[in-house]
Order: sequence, then C-alpha cells, then structure tokens
Amino acid sequence: MPDPYIRTALPDDDEELTVLDRVTWSYLHAVMPEPQPPYDPFFSRRHAPEDTLVAELDRRIVGYIRLGLPTPLASNAHVRQIQGLAVHDDARGRGVGRALLRAALEEARRRGARRVTLRVLGHNTPARALYESEGFAVEGVLPEEFCLDGTYVDDVFMGRPV
Repeated sequence: MPDPYIRTALPDDDEELTVLDRVTWSYLHAVMPEPQPPYDPFFSRRHAPEDTLVAELDRRIVGYIRLGLPTPLASNAHVRQIQGLAVHDDARGRGVGRALLRAALEEARRRGARRVTLRVLGHNTPARALYESEGFAVEGVLPEEFCLDGTYVDDVFMGRPV
C-alpha cells in the first residue's frame, strides 16, 4: 500500500473537499446538523486553502486537516488549532489520518507555533486514540456540552507542544 501524498490544498480542490465533507459527515464528530443542499463551499474567509492539508491516494483526495488560529488575539498567536480532520471511509486504516496529523504538526511548527490544540467529542474513541498516540493530552472536558441525535456528549479539549 502506498503512503498518502500530503499537500497544501488548492482553490480548485473546493468541490472535491465539499463532497468529501458531506460523505464523511457523522454525529461521531460533527456538532452541526447534516449538510443539506445547497451546500456551502468548503473554503471561506475563516478557512482558506493554505490552512488546509489534503491527503491523496491514487490521485484522489481521501482526507483533509484544517489548521487555524484558535482566536484572533496576538497574545494567542503562538497556538494553532486543528479545526477539522476527515478521512474517507475507503481510506480508513491506511495511515491517512496519522499522516495528516503529523503533517499539520510540522506545518504548525513551520509557522512558529509552540502548541497545537483541538476539540474532539468524548464518544469519538478512534479519533481520541489517534490524538493520544501522537502526544496529545486531555486538558479539559466540558461534560454533556452537546446534544447530538438525542444523546448528550462531552466536548474534550486536547493539546500538545510542537
């Protein structure tokens, strides 16, 4: 099995990433309702192509990770936050998520970050295991922060130095 090819997203990736975002939607990781047509574009003022890394297998985008600033404050500029990670079901178990996470940590370091943080739903066991295996630690929990499909779930804050 070839390793995924990781690169910075391009504006032309918008449509393919919009579709990927739709097909990977799940209450396992999403707090927003399932997207309905007409679909919003993947890129926006908040999430530009240069803040997104994509994973390709066989010249097809199979995953992405978004890396942004947690706040607009200058006093918080040394921190980057993972603001989305998705891998197509067909590519799961092939190291795509791990490769994207490692590439995002390297990109955060390149951009001068000292820390990387993220939020993950408490019941998302696979994602939490991946983050922990890559050095992220739980730094806080908001119990029953979201009610998703009739079930209350925790919002878990994790972080690590880069």
